[in-house]
Amino acid sequence: MSRFKLVVSEAFRSIGSNLSTSFAATMTVLIGMFLLGLLIALGSWVVSWSDHVKDQLQVKVFFVESVKPKQINAVGGYLGTLETDGKIKNYQFISRADALHRMQKKYPELTADLPSNPLPDSFEITPKHAEEVKQVSAAIRGQKFAGVDRVKDGQQTSKRILQVARVIEVVFLVAVVVLLAASVLLIANTIRLSIFSRRREIEVMKLVGATNWFVRGPFMVEGLLCGLVGAFAAVVLLLIGKEAALPAILGHIDSSNDVKALGFTVTALILLGVGLVVGAVGSGMTLRRYLKV
Repeated sequence: MSRFKLVVSEAFRSIGSNLSTSFAATMTVLIGMFLLGLLIALGSWVVSWSDHVKDQLQVKVFFVESVKPKQINAVGGYLGTLETDGKIKNYQFISRADALHRMQKKYPELTADLPSNPLPDSFEITPKHAEEVKQVSAAIRGQKFAGVDRVKDGQQTSKRILQVARVIEVVFLVAVVVLLAASVLLIANTIRLSIFSRRREIEVMKLVGATNWFVRGPFMVEGLLCGLVGAFAAVVLLLIGKEAALPAILGHIDSSNDVKALGFTVTALILLGVGLVVGAVGSGMTLRRYLKV
């Protein structure tokens, strides 16, 4: 306990004697964690949105106008087999009347003066995985069902959506890695200034028999404190932004209820944890060269 108190007191003494560098380290963590918090919130929302869009990808089977109930049942039976095998999530039969009703609700100006119903009977099929849209449509085409006019999978649209989703996920991952690396390097350089100003003291401590961990301890605690304070300040700023700016932004965005960013509590805990790790790693890796006496 006495050794722990000594390490903590040395850490606070180092912070007090190197106030400018400690402040710079804290501000570095604050900026890095604030940007990381924004990136987590924005990135998780965009990834959620892309997942929502991918869930909307469907294969549609359209029937000819003279289709018979037996032919519709044959397609429905095959789709039931695909659902049982886990190849599709679900499927739904849309009659001509239902299709027209949908169209009237969505585009009333286009359906106001229609003399008759031009829409065909159809099946809407949702694949188990969005990436399997093409395979499911190809499997249905391969059956060559009688009464089927065409099978539509929106290949160009689905291809673009999947490409955008992959790009979003890669960009999010790369940005997080870059921010973490930059935060570690910046706080390491800042702590290095503090260590450099006390390099003679460290050499003397080593010469009189101090262990590496005894020397490293105060700087590790200093890094932890800078990381924790910086991350906490970033959480406070994000909370202010969430309460002040987010309602105004969401008021101009039309999104589904299942499109959500990562919860603020989880984001705050991630930032505090990352701040501690960044502070400890940044200070710990800097000490290595000065411990070789």
